[in-house]
This record gives sequence, C-alpha cells and structure tokens, in this order.
Amino acid sequence: MKSFIKAVEIWEPDKAKTELHLVSGRYGGFTEFEAASKGMTFAYDDGLPGKAWAAKHPIILTELKGSFFQRTEMAEQVGLTTAIAMPIFAGEYLHAVVVFMCGDREEHAGAIELWGAVPDQPFEMGLVNGYYGSMEDFEWISKSVKIMKGHGLPGTVWKTKMPYIIKNLGESSSFLRAKKAAKEGITTALALPAWMHEEEGYVMAFLSAKGTPIARRFEIWVPDESKTVLKFSDGECDMGTDLKARYENRTLDRAASLSGRVWRTGFPVLTREYEHDNDDYEFDALLVLPILQNGFFKAVVKFYF
Repeated sequence: MKSFIKAVEIWEPDKAKTELHLVSGRYGGFTEFEAASKGMTFAYDDGLPGKAWAAKHPIILTELKGSFFQRTEMAEQVGLTTAIAMPIFAGEYLHAVVVFMCGDREEHAGAIELWGAVPDQPFEMGLVNGYYGSMEDFEWISKSVKIMKGHGLPGTVWKTKMPYIIKNLGESSSFLRAKKAAKEGITTALALPAWMHEEEGYVMAFLSAKGTPIARRFEIWVPDESKTVLKFSDGECDMGTDLKARYENRTLDRAASLSGRVWRTGFPVLTREYEHDNDDYEFDALLVLPILQNGFFKAVVKFYF
C-alpha cells in the first residue's frame, strides 16, 4: 500500500508574528529534505506557507517547478511534485499553516480538492484547484461540475459549517461524481470547512482510494453538551474497524487529552502519540486539526498516516 500524501508539515508564526517557523513534520524517510526544511522560515506572503497566510485560504500547487514554492529542487530530488497549504485562522489571526506534499502522479489514485463560491453566484460552488494523481478523467469532470450550497460533498460542508465524511463512495447518492469515483477506486471522502469569510465558501476535500489512501484512518470528534469532553461523531478506517462501536463509550477530556489540547489552543498537532489507551492500531503519524468558525471551536479532525 502506498500513501497518497508523502509529507506533512505544520508551520506557526513566531512571537513577533512576522515569520512562520516549522514546528513539526512527517517526511516518510526524506531525511535531507526534512533537514533543509527545519532551517527555513517564511515571511508573510513568502513561499507557499506565507502565500496561504496572505491569501487567507488554502492553496494547491499542482506543479512546483516555476511556482513560488521555495524548495523545488530538493522536492524534485525525492519525487515530491505537488504541495497544498491549508491555513488555520482564529478569526483574523493565523494559528498555523498545514502543508501536505504529494508525488508519483502516475501511480496514485485519489484527490485533494479546493472548492470555492462562484463569483456573483452566492449559492454555487466550483472547483478552484485540485490534485488528482493518475485520475485525469475524474479531474476533467470535476472541473466542469458546479455544486449548490447544501448539496454534494463540498456544498454540504458549506451549509453545515462542519466536517463531513462519505463512506462507500460509489454507492452514495449525496456524492455527485459517485459513479466515476467508483470506477477510479475512490472509496472514502472527507471534506473540511476552510474559509475565513463564509461567503467565500472554501472547502477542502480529500478523496481516498483503497490502494493509495489519503490517510489510513479519519475521525471526527465534537464537544458534548457539557463542553468538557469530546465525543466521537464519525470516521472511517482502512482496516474495516467499526469506529462507532469502538468509541461508543469513550470520550476525550478537554483538560487531559491530545485532542483536548487542540480544542483548548486552536493549534493543530502532528505527533506519534497514541490518543487512546490500549489502541492496537499502528500508525506512522497522527495529525489533529481544529475546525474553527469565527474564532470558535467546532470539532477536531484526525488523520492517521
């Protein structure tokens, strides 16, 4: 099994809020690329992380060569060809920029998409950009699709303001490209709200295939009524684990858990720590993202790589 995402980084502003510094990364054995990245910083509007900071929305670079990506030569040496930057804002203040990097286009089915509101069409979304690996036909169809608010994967997230998972994608009536996705082997879709201003409607969508998954497991956790613990909302595991049954009587404490820390601070975490006692699931890294709307916490989304 090959991973669709080859590397993940978290960049955060320094105390002066003038530069972004690397606070954690998962590089899949690309040690020289990792070492070079650790010594870099990005100013506002500088490089991919800085551009995402200035743009206030995600950016997808499907080709690094000739772009403002500043580590192109090093990336090409290890086969990284695409980079996605997702800024996390608390209101107007940047907390972090999460960068995903992909490669080996010809060998990988799957996609990472950025959807946004169509100008002068306040209830309609279109594809802003996307990386589709080997799925050229699916990419062509996606570019021609327009989705109404409340419909399809990105439209549902835009309306509900919450992350959303679709499983068994080929059989889904709510995924407008289901038949084509099934043909390409896409099995699971996860979409996240990624806007600073709701009228822009930016939504990040991750489409995962069985052979080259975006992540080995996705989970969504939300606060319970007491606002003191997180409860499991939805998830999907490539091992076929029934996550709803597994987490039925389990919660994550706001004060003591890793996800609780993400809830308290609003900052993402990339780690190899285990979130639960006696968790027999083996993974290389765990990314925990906060979902923030107008500065308020809504959920955490967990990627197990």
